Amino acid sequence: MDLTIIVIYLAAMVAFGWWGKSRTSDSADFLVAGRRLGPVLYTGTMSALVLGGASTVGGVALGYEYGISGAWLVAAIALGVLALSLFFAGRIQRLRIYTVAQMLELRYGVGATAASGLVMVAYTLMLAVTSTMAYATVFNVLFGTDRWLSVLIGGAIVVIYSAIGGMWSITLTDMVQFALKTIGVFFLLLPFTWSHAGGLEGIKERAGDSVFDLDAIGTGTIITYIVVYTFGMLIGQDIWQRVFTARSPQVARWGGTASGVYCLLYGVAGALIGAAASTFMTVDDRNDVYATIAQSILPVGVSGLVLAAAVAAMMSTASGALIATATVARTDVQPLLARLVGRTPEPVQDEAENPEHDVRSNRIYVVAVGIAVVVISSLLTDVVSALTIAYDILVGGLLVPILGGFVWRRGTGAGAVAAMATGTVATLGTMAIVGDVLANEPVYAGLVVSAVAYVLVSLLTRPTEPAVMREWTGRLAGEEATAAPAAVEAI
Repeated sequence: MDLTIIVIYLAAMVAFGWWGKSRTSDSADFLVAGRRLGPVLYTGTMSALVLGGASTVGGVALGYEYGISGAWLVAAIALGVLALSLFFAGRIQRLRIYTVAQMLELRYGVGATAASGLVMVAYTLMLAVTSTMAYATVFNVLFGTDRWLSVLIGGAIVVIYSAIGGMWSITLTDMVQFALKTIGVFFLLLPFTWSHAGGLEGIKERAGDSVFDLDAIGTGTIITYIVVYTFGMLIGQDIWQRVFTARSPQVARWGGTASGVYCLLYGVAGALIGAAASTFMTVDDRNDVYATIAQSILPVGVSGLVLAAAVAAMMSTASGALIATATVARTDVQPLLARLVGRTPEPVQDEAENPEHDVRSNRIYVVAVGIAVVVISSLLTDVVSALTIAYDILVGGLLVPILGGFVWRRGTGAGAVAAMATGTVATLGTMAIVGDVLANEPVYAGLVVSAVAYVLVSLLTRPTEPAVMREWTGRLAGEEATAAPAAVEAI
């Protein structure tokens, strides 16, 4: 029964991907769902994206070890979604762009900022790889297949539905995944686990009041989560690409706020599940708690839904990272590499002249990136270090020039490039000095050095050209905004 549920879920993902194809006619449809998602679809797809395997399986694992304090990981993600939605999402949506690097070039008028696309590709690619490896591990247990075959099966499904209809297909599959995660965590896993543990009194009797200590995980860890994950939510291409899908600044702001609140509740639920499980089971690896609960205390069929929820969490992150990598590769990296070898970059968005050709080109990039993700996931057993390096460079090198562009008009292109370069060097240099890529110091050093370089170089160089600033402020004011089709605005 459980295996049947998983197979039905996987088949449904392909079916919804095919349904999304009918809504995809040009590049805007493929990359950003036509920029016309309403509040329900926007909230669901944003929540599905940010709540991946680390938030679901990892959140329960942290709750098992630290009690309610294990919620801080997902809480940091929720804070990032809330901050992005309340302070930046409306302005980001008005820019009518496709990538973070395009925002930097629009704001500063300096083509050198396109180099940020290289960092973004590394980050989103590793995010896709880690998510693929995560759900492949679940398939190993469920189907008894070899690791490479599990990666191939899961990767093929994600690539197929992502390539068929792009962001529209991903949005529709995300809504299914969002529903599965909600049912699996809030309505099945949480009540069953708490009942098995004897409720609140039973948990207190067996584990003591320390299980409800918010600081049990450690202040230093909490700060690190906020610096890495909260700030990372503000500038990641995969997150911004969801913001671009909103039909209006209001949807981006309030739909994202609803998503942030949902994420916070999700994190608390996961920690409570883990805390309850710690009173009646022992595991060698805390990351096995989620699957062990599903297989040991849940009825057949119910456990299949809960396991499908875990797979859904991982696949939603993988598909979001996949299309983000393909978008940056085509929009930013391909033109940058062409200029470096002395060639004229080919147009990226030519849908006005030949929309079918442009969709086909984007589809090819998604398939190519998907193949790379499957190959890397099959060959590697641990990419945590690579993902950490990419995440540290993302925050240490890009956070300051990106957010600085929104909040400080005096920031210049030279300051942005200096911040990117020095922040990246400081992050990698500190990593080499400390000798541990998982240490906290590199990202802190990168942020400080990047901020100093941004301010000093901006003050020492000429202000951004008035024409560039007029274009920037005009975009922020929504001068190029267009109304969404009436048929979709009701969603």
